Amino acid sequence: MKRKIVVAITGASGAIYAKLLLDNLLKLEDQLEQVAIVMSDNAKQVWEYELDEDSYKNYPFRFYEKNDFMAPFASGSAKYDTMIIVPCSMGTLGRIASGVSNDLTTRAADVILKERRKLILVARDTPFSLIHINNLKTVTEAGGIICPAIPSFYSKPQTIEELASTVVSRVLDLAGLETSSYRWGETH
Repeated sequence: MKRKIVVAITGASGAIYAKLLLDNLLKLEDQLEQVAIVMSDNAKQVWEYELDEDSYKNYPFRFYEKNDFMAPFASGSAKYDTMIIVPCSMGTLGRIASGVSNDLTTRAADVILKERRKLILVARDTPFSLIHINNLKTVTEAGGIICPAIPSFYSKPQTIEELASTVVSRVLDLAGLETSSYRWGETH
Protein backbone atom coordinates (compact mmCIF):
# COMPACT_ATOMS: atom_id res chain seq x y z
CA MET A 1 0.00 0.00 0.00
CA LYS A 2 1.39 3.38 -1.00
CA ARG A 3 1.33 6.10 1.63
CA LYS A 4 -0.23 9.57 1.55
CA ILE A 5 1.88 11.91 3.67
CA VAL A 6 1.56 15.53 4.70
CA VAL A 7 4.75 17.31 5.71
CA ALA A 8 4.38 20.59 7.57
CA ILE A 9 7.46 22.75 8.06
CA THR A 10 7.29 25.40 10.76
CA GLY A 11 9.65 28.27 11.53
CA ALA A 12 11.48 26.52 14.36
CA SER A 13 15.22 26.20 13.98
CA GLY A 14 16.21 22.96 12.29
CA ALA A 15 15.52 23.43 8.58
CA ILE A 16 18.13 20.76 7.90
CA TYR A 17 15.72 18.15 9.27
CA ALA A 18 13.00 19.25 6.84
CA LYS A 19 15.41 19.30 3.90
CA LEU A 20 16.78 15.83 4.66
CA LEU A 21 13.25 14.48 5.10
CA LEU A 22 12.16 15.84 1.70
CA ASP A 23 15.36 14.50 0.10
CA ASN A 24 14.62 11.05 1.54
CA LEU A 25 10.97 11.13 0.48
CA LEU A 26 12.16 11.73 -3.09
CA LYS A 27 14.17 8.50 -2.86
CA LEU A 28 11.17 6.61 -1.47
CA GLU A 29 8.68 7.64 -4.15
CA ASP A 30 7.89 4.00 -4.94
CA GLN A 31 6.31 3.77 -1.44
CA LEU A 32 4.35 7.00 -1.77
CA GLU A 33 1.08 7.83 -3.46
CA GLN A 34 1.15 11.49 -2.48
CA VAL A 35 3.36 13.93 -0.57
CA ALA A 36 1.81 17.28 0.30
CA ILE A 37 3.81 20.13 1.83
CA VAL A 38 2.78 23.11 3.94
CA MET A 39 5.44 25.67 4.87
CA SER A 40 4.94 28.69 7.06
CA ASP A 41 6.44 32.01 5.98
CA ASN A 42 8.84 31.75 8.92
CA ALA A 43 9.86 28.25 7.76
CA LYS A 44 10.93 29.66 4.39
CA GLN A 45 12.94 32.40 6.09
CA VAL A 46 14.60 29.97 8.51
CA TRP A 47 15.39 27.52 5.68
CA GLU A 48 17.10 30.28 3.69
CA TYR A 49 18.95 31.63 6.74
CA GLU A 50 20.15 28.29 8.16
CA LEU A 51 20.92 26.52 4.86
CA ASP A 52 21.96 29.56 2.76
CA GLU A 53 19.73 28.41 -0.10
CA ASP A 54 16.10 28.13 -1.16
CA SER A 55 15.93 24.59 -2.56
CA TYR A 56 12.48 24.10 -0.99
CA LYS A 57 11.21 25.78 -4.16
CA ASN A 58 12.57 22.93 -6.30
CA TYR A 59 10.90 19.86 -4.82
CA PRO A 60 8.35 18.15 -7.09
CA PHE A 61 5.83 17.72 -4.27
CA ARG A 62 2.56 19.63 -4.16
CA PHE A 63 2.86 22.70 -1.92
CA TYR A 64 -0.16 24.27 -0.23
CA GLU A 65 -0.51 27.75 1.20
CA LYS A 66 -0.64 27.97 4.98
CA ASN A 67 -4.29 29.09 4.96
CA ASP A 68 -5.60 26.88 2.14
CA PHE A 69 -8.41 25.10 3.96
CA MET A 70 -9.52 23.61 0.63
CA ALA A 71 -6.40 21.39 0.61
CA PRO A 72 -7.48 17.73 0.52
CA PHE A 73 -5.84 16.86 3.85
CA ALA A 74 -7.92 19.51 5.63
CA SER A 75 -10.57 16.78 5.67
CA GLY A 76 -10.42 13.20 6.85
CA SER A 77 -12.13 12.04 3.67
CA ALA A 78 -8.87 12.52 1.73
CA LYS A 79 -7.35 9.63 3.72
CA TYR A 80 -3.86 10.97 4.25
CA ASP A 81 -2.44 8.39 6.63
CA THR A 82 0.55 10.25 8.09
CA MET A 83 1.48 13.81 8.98
CA ILE A 84 5.00 14.84 9.92
CA ILE A 85 5.67 18.28 11.36
CA VAL A 86 9.39 18.97 11.02
CA PRO A 87 10.68 20.97 12.75
CA CYS A 88 7.73 21.51 15.05
CA SER A 89 7.73 24.83 16.86
CA MET A 90 6.42 25.04 20.39
CA GLY A 91 3.76 27.48 19.17
CA THR A 92 2.47 24.93 16.64
CA LEU A 93 2.60 22.22 19.30
CA GLY A 94 0.60 24.42 21.69
CA ARG A 95 -2.08 25.15 19.10
CA ILE A 96 -2.40 21.45 18.24
CA ALA A 97 -2.58 20.48 21.93
CA SER A 98 -5.28 23.11 22.48
CA GLY A 99 -7.32 22.14 19.42
CA VAL A 100 -6.78 25.52 17.77
CA SER A 101 -6.99 24.98 14.01
CA ASN A 102 -6.12 28.46 12.81
CA ASP A 103 -4.02 27.46 9.78
CA LEU A 104 -3.63 24.48 7.46
CA THR A 105 -0.91 22.86 9.56
CA THR A 106 -2.96 22.83 12.76
CA ARG A 107 -6.16 21.89 10.91
CA ALA A 108 -4.42 18.95 9.23
CA ALA A 109 -2.96 17.82 12.55
CA ASP A 110 -6.44 18.01 14.10
CA VAL A 111 -7.81 15.89 11.24
CA ILE A 112 -5.04 13.29 11.56
CA LEU A 113 -5.66 12.98 15.31
CA LYS A 114 -9.45 12.79 15.05
CA GLU A 115 -9.16 10.12 12.34
CA ARG A 116 -6.73 8.14 14.56
CA ARG A 117 -3.99 8.33 11.97
CA LYS A 118 -0.26 8.90 12.50
CA LEU A 119 0.91 12.36 13.59
CA ILE A 120 4.67 12.73 14.13
CA LEU A 121 5.97 15.94 15.67
CA VAL A 122 9.70 16.60 15.46
CA ALA A 123 9.84 19.00 18.40
CA ARG A 124 12.75 21.39 18.15
CA ASP A 125 13.33 23.54 21.21
CA THR A 126 15.34 23.42 24.39
CA PRO A 127 14.89 23.59 27.26
CA PHE A 128 11.24 22.65 27.61
CA SER A 129 9.07 24.69 29.92
CA LEU A 130 6.34 22.98 31.91
CA ILE A 131 3.87 24.37 29.36
CA HIS A 132 5.79 22.60 26.57
CA ILE A 133 5.94 19.37 28.57
CA ASN A 134 2.20 19.48 29.23
CA ASN A 135 1.52 20.15 25.54
CA LEU A 136 3.77 17.23 24.57
CA LYS A 137 1.85 15.06 27.03
CA THR A 138 -1.54 16.21 25.68
CA VAL A 139 -0.60 15.47 22.06
CA THR A 140 0.82 12.08 23.08
CA GLU A 141 -2.37 11.20 24.96
CA ALA A 142 -4.36 12.20 21.85
CA GLY A 143 -2.37 9.68 19.80
CA GLY A 144 0.46 11.82 18.42
CA ILE A 145 4.07 10.70 18.40
CA ILE A 146 6.69 13.08 19.74
CA CYS A 147 10.06 12.51 18.07
CA PRO A 148 12.31 15.28 19.38
CA ALA A 149 15.09 16.48 17.10
CA ILE A 150 17.66 14.77 19.29
CA PRO A 151 20.29 13.04 17.16
CA SER A 152 21.95 9.77 18.07
CA PHE A 153 25.62 8.96 17.88
CA TYR A 154 25.58 5.14 17.52
CA SER A 155 26.35 5.37 13.82
CA LYS A 156 29.35 7.64 14.47
CA PRO A 157 28.15 10.49 12.23
CA GLN A 158 30.96 12.58 10.72
CA THR A 159 29.03 15.52 9.25
CA ILE A 160 26.14 17.72 10.31
CA GLU A 161 24.02 16.05 7.61
CA GLU A 162 24.85 12.57 8.93
CA LEU A 163 24.02 13.70 12.46
CA ALA A 164 20.67 15.23 11.41
CA SER A 165 19.96 12.11 9.35
CA THR A 166 19.84 10.05 12.53
CA VAL A 167 16.66 11.95 13.46
CA VAL A 168 15.22 11.82 9.93
CA SER A 169 15.82 8.06 9.71
CA ARG A 170 13.88 7.62 12.94
CA VAL A 171 11.03 9.75 11.56
CA LEU A 172 10.87 7.66 8.38
CA ASP A 173 10.75 4.50 10.50
CA LEU A 174 7.94 5.95 12.60
CA ALA A 175 6.06 6.84 9.40
CA GLY A 176 6.23 3.17 8.37
CA LEU A 177 8.50 3.66 5.38
CA GLU A 178 11.14 1.10 4.46
CA THR A 179 14.60 2.64 4.55
CA SER A 180 18.17 1.51 4.80
CA SER A 181 19.68 3.27 7.78
CA TYR A 182 21.87 2.41 10.70
CA ARG A 183 20.33 -0.15 13.04
CA TRP A 184 21.62 -0.74 16.55
CA GLY A 185 23.48 -4.01 16.87
CA GLU A 186 23.90 -4.49 13.12
CA THR A 187 27.24 -4.10 11.40
CA HIS A 188 27.55 -1.37 8.84
